[in-house]
Amino acid sequence: MLYRRQARRYNTYKRKKTMLNPHPGLPEFTYVKLASLDEACGFLVEHAGEARLISGGTDLLVRMRDKAFKPAYVVDIKGLEGTDVLAFDPSSGLKIGAAVPMNRVVAHPDVQKHYPLLAQAAKSVASYQLRNRATIVGNICNASPAGDTLGACLLLGGRLNIYGKDGERFEDLVTFFKGPGKTSLQPGEIVTSINFPLPEKGATGTYLKLGRNKLSDLAIVGVTVYGFPDKMTESGFRIKVALASVAATPLMPPVVETVLSENEITEDTIQEAANASMDACFPIDDVRGSARYRKEMVRNLTRNAITEVWGQLQSRTENGLEANR
Repeated sequence: MLYRRQARRYNTYKRKKTMLNPHPGLPEFTYVKLASLDEACGFLVEHAGEARLISGGTDLLVRMRDKAFKPAYVVDIKGLEGTDVLAFDPSSGLKIGAAVPMNRVVAHPDVQKHYPLLAQAAKSVASYQLRNRATIVGNICNASPAGDTLGACLLLGGRLNIYGKDGERFEDLVTFFKGPGKTSLQPGEIVTSINFPLPEKGATGTYLKLGRNKLSDLAIVGVTVYGFPDKMTESGFRIKVALASVAATPLMPPVVETVLSENEITEDTIQEAANASMDACFPIDDVRGSARYRKEMVRNLTRNAITEVWGQLQSRTENGLEANR
C-alpha cells in the first residue's frame, strides 16, 4: 500500500514537472558563421524563409525554444564589418554596431554624457546578465511594440545602416517599423549599426516603464519623453513623446508635441498633453493588462514624464541664465 501511494505521488510530480517545462530544448538547426557581410547577405537570399540572424540571441533562442521560430539555419553576425563598433564623434554623433551588448552601451562615458536617455532606456531592459548579450539593434530588429529602447532611439533621431545584396543603404528609424515583428528589411538585408546625430543643446529626457515587477518584465506601458529649448516655438521648448506597448508599432503622437510647443507650459498644459497622449494610442487587452488600463496609465505616465523633463529644462535654463550674469 505504501509503495502504491509513493508511486502515485511520483507520477503526479512527473506530470506537473512536464506541464511546467513543455519545451525543454531547442529544435535542431545549423549554426552558420561567415567571413563577410556579402557572404552573409548571399546566404540569407539563398535560404530565404529558413535562415535567421543571431547576435545576442536573447529573443531568438527563446522563440526557438517555444517553437515560435524553427529556422533551419542560424547565421551569426558578430565580428562582421561594422557590427562591433561603439564610437562617438563630436562632429557627427554616436554609432552603435549591431553586435554591441547593451551593458557596453550603458557604461560608455560618451553615451552617459551625451545620450543619457539612451543609457537609461537600455539599463531598464531585463537583467544585468541578459544585457551582457542583448543589443540595441537586436531590440530594434525584433520590432516588438514593447521594446524598451525604441522610444529613445526614435526621439534621438536614430538612423540605421543596412547592408544588402545591392550594397549599403540608410533608413531613418521612423519608417522602419511596419507592425509587430515586421520591419522594412528586404530579403538578405542586415542592419549593421545605428547612428545618432548630436543631441540638441540643453536637451534632457526620461523613460518611465510600467511592468508587473520592477525587474526583468516587458513593459505594460512605456513612455519616453525628450525635450530641449527651441526659440522657434511659442513655448520656447520642444518636447516630444514616444509610447511603447500601446499600438502595433512604437508611437510618437505629434499632437502631444504640438500642445507643448504652441502653449505656455503649465500644469494644465501638461495635463492636456497627457490626455492627448492617451487618446492617440491603440492598446489591446492581453494577459498583462487591459486596453482601458493601458490607456489610463499612458495618461498618468506621460504627465509624470513631461513634468520631470519640464522641471529639468527649467532648472537648466535658470542655471544658464545665472551663469551668464
